[in-house]
Amino acid sequence: MSEETKTNEEKQAAEAAGKNQVALEMMKFIAVNTGYGKGVAATGFAGKSTLRSSEEHAEALLELFKRCRDVVNS
Repeated sequence: MSEETKTNEEKQAAEAAGKNQVALEMMKFIAVNTGYGKGVAATGFAGKSTLRSSEEHAEALLELFKRCRDVVNS
């Protein structure tokens, strides 16, 4: 592998990592400020709580990250 090819591949990897970092920061901002993926806790006599399990919460956050990554990459 030549130095020019390696350098080009390193640049592409760094660019992809940078875009993923931006998408991650966007996802964290949205999740923290909106409570995304947590569900809604019922209060009083409103019935049963709709809090999500850990797996459902993680899945919702992964889906949000994918959506943020799509926006950053477009």
